[in-house]
Amino acid sequence: MALPKLETKTYTLTLPSTGKEIKYRPFLVKEQKTLLMAQESNNDSETVDAMSQLIKDCTFGKVDPKVCPLFDAEYIFLKLRSKSVGEKAEIKVACPDDEKTKVNVTINLEDIECTMTDDHSNIVKITDTVKVVFGYPLINSFKNVNNENQTEVMFDMIQNCVEEIHYGEDIYNKVDISPKELTEFFDSLNTEQFKNVSDFFESMPKLRHVVEVTNPETKVKGEVLLQGLQSFLV
Repeated sequence: MALPKLETKTYTLTLPSTGKEIKYRPFLVKEQKTLLMAQESNNDSETVDAMSQLIKDCTFGKVDPKVCPLFDAEYIFLKLRSKSVGEKAEIKVACPDDEKTKVNVTINLEDIECTMTDDHSNIVKITDTVKVVFGYPLINSFKNVNNENQTEVMFDMIQNCVEEIHYGEDIYNKVDISPKELTEFFDSLNTEQFKNVSDFFESMPKLRHVVEVTNPETKVKGEVLLQGLQSFLV
């Protein structure tokens, strides 16, 4: 007689990008083993692929993390971790008054939300007549997170996120712009114009949470802003 299969509880979450509700389940031991083995390999590409497959499987194929915004994938993974391993996570943060003393902080992963600034827009003004329409980074952005040349990684991400460039009434779609032209376009920006581009990525939706800490050395209280998935899984 075959051993009966265990039932897996399902939950519901709301995708930050669309407001759509999807069902998900906790990840299984075999899936956690695959993820841990990928992490132990210290290979960013393997870890991202394992995370992507985990998200896809645990959302019953309703979410393909390789094409959804990075902040959606991060939010889903955080929910999966919360229901699979536990809602509490202990992390180390640096006290803001001296920026070197580390303290342990316990956070409830269910309290973490994906938020963005009130003035966020995916249309970035370069000049009065030139605008860039951006999409959001995908989970594959993590594949280069430990690359030594972070400047190159940042510019590659910026160019990959371009959807359209508007010159007055003319609209240039990403598919019609060569990589060389994109590089030359961003290289030609002045500092103020490039800051507008950087502000888009700084203000875009992210996992954000503020924790209060007390420096054990100075007794000074302060707040630490945690942003992005890595902040909550250290």
